[in-house]
Amino acid sequence: MIDYSIFPKINATLNGCSAVLLVAGRTLIARGKIAAHRAVMLTAFATSCLFLVSYLYYHWPGHGGVIYFHGTGGIRILYFTILISHTILAIVIVPIVLITLTRAIARWTFPLWLYVSVTGVIVYLMLFQMSV
Repeated sequence: MIDYSIFPKINATLNGCSAVLLVAGRTLIARGKIAAHRAVMLTAFATSCLFLVSYLYYHWPGHGGVIYFHGTGGIRILYFTILISHTILAIVIVPIVLITLTRAIARWTFPLWLYVSVTGVIVYLMLFQMSV
């Protein structure tokens, strides 16, 4: 039997790894290290894909379940602001990343992808660490 409670930690870790890889890739390309940049960015893409598969599996009916944020006041408003912007951009970023991978144009992709990766970790922390 699978312990589904581990999936949020796995998902946050994958998002965090994607964020670190994105920053590393940005640093590499700024230094002109094209081959290393390409390898790191493809690894960031693979990490994000693993996250998506894990996230969808966890949220598949009968697996994980719905978790409710119990914070109140200003922290609740902050949580939902981050969650809503994260969710919308997470949907939007998928085709943008795919286009960027084929055309290597990342002016808009990098900050959006980084935002989605970082806010994914923040949502996890707020949901599973702060509101327990």
